[in-house]
Amino acid sequence: MPVPTRRTLLLFTAGMLLALGPSLGLSWLWAAWLAYCAALIVLVGVDMLHAPPRSKLRVELDAPETLYIGEPAAARLELNFGRPIPTPVRVLLDLPGLFEPAPAYEGECPPAGLEVRFDLHAKRRGNATIESVWVRYPGPLGLIAWNVRREVERRIAVAPNILPARRMALRCAQDRHFYAGLKIERYRGDGSEFDSLRDFTVGDELRTVHWRATGRHRRVLSQQFRAERNHQVVVALDAGRLMSEPFVGDVPRLDRAVAAALVLGFVSLKSGDRCGLFAFADRVRAWRKPVSGMAGFRALQQQTALIDYSRAETNFTLGLTSLTRKLSRRSLVVVLTDFVDSIAAELMVENLGRLARKHVVVFVTLRDPLLAAWAHAVPQDVLSLNRAITAASFQRERQTVLRRLERMGLHTIDAEPDRIGPEIINRYLDIKRREQI
Repeated sequence: MPVPTRRTLLLFTAGMLLALGPSLGLSWLWAAWLAYCAALIVLVGVDMLHAPPRSKLRVELDAPETLYIGEPAAARLELNFGRPIPTPVRVLLDLPGLFEPAPAYEGECPPAGLEVRFDLHAKRRGNATIESVWVRYPGPLGLIAWNVRREVERRIAVAPNILPARRMALRCAQDRHFYAGLKIERYRGDGSEFDSLRDFTVGDELRTVHWRATGRHRRVLSQQFRAERNHQVVVALDAGRLMSEPFVGDVPRLDRAVAAALVLGFVSLKSGDRCGLFAFADRVRAWRKPVSGMAGFRALQQQTALIDYSRAETNFTLGLTSLTRKLSRRSLVVVLTDFVDSIAAELMVENLGRLARKHVVVFVTLRDPLLAAWAHAVPQDVLSLNRAITAASFQRERQTVLRRLERMGLHTIDAEPDRIGPEIINRYLDIKRREQI
């Protein structure tokens, strides 16, 4: 429907000044005021008649069918009125609640049409529909503006972020040295599984000499070993209330953990191990038995897409006890979770200790960058001083819990959200090289 613009309101306000004339004894201004109003109404009517008709507006939206959480994507919108628009148009994409609001576009519309690019930033996983586009354009005189809504009905699936795993796959495919180091060379000489024979060199231990092969080939040959493969790796994801909350300006913690879990799944499957997935909150939310081979990565990806956000508190006793019952052999268990203080973490620590008696446990928490910034900021007033003291107190309690877990035999990782993936991979490779599983 048409609405008056700011220019119309200013002209109407100027006409009201003429209406004050008769009250000051200038009765002849009545005729001037009536003529002014009539002229303004005529101009508004002319502006409405010469504005581009709404029926001529054509809108096409090109948006990706799948968008990965934490990764921006672009939506391209094409507008065409069939004729030039002399004044700026304003375009707004009506985004659902899963996305951050996109700023409106305002600019000229050329005769050939207008192409607008909107950046899409998903806040949470799920399925969403971009239902409509709002276009506001004025008439040639700028007195009347039309607000037009066009339905586009574009469905978008916001999926777990597998792009870090894809980048890892491309690195493996393009960098032969990285691929070799990941599968064999990184562990060669440190393990107990026979790999190959090579000529004995100065510095090799005598226990590595293969005497039977030496006699057969009539030269001293040394055995080369590598770390054992076909281990069982299980990623345990906390999907409770705290993990469903985002950091300031970031995606939910759970989605950061899912992205790191997929990277670990890819690397472990690529290196010959088996990888499984377990998710829990107030109850068990997902369980995927360890799979092997790169074909199993697809199964892990599909399983992570089914893990929903939860408002319930995490039951570590139920979750970790259920996981222990599901594991029939010694495994590397990577627990991705978070906690606020040592009191809330008491049950978590107790159940992690039980799990570590039978398995190798890597405890991973996501460090809040804002909390660290507050703790190290120079106080400027009383409020910032109290904030710094509170943040430092939380950090000390966090370190106390981590040191306690390390004394219980667990491996701990406390890193910022964008660093947990590389930190987990480095710790996994180190554990594998040392054959601690």
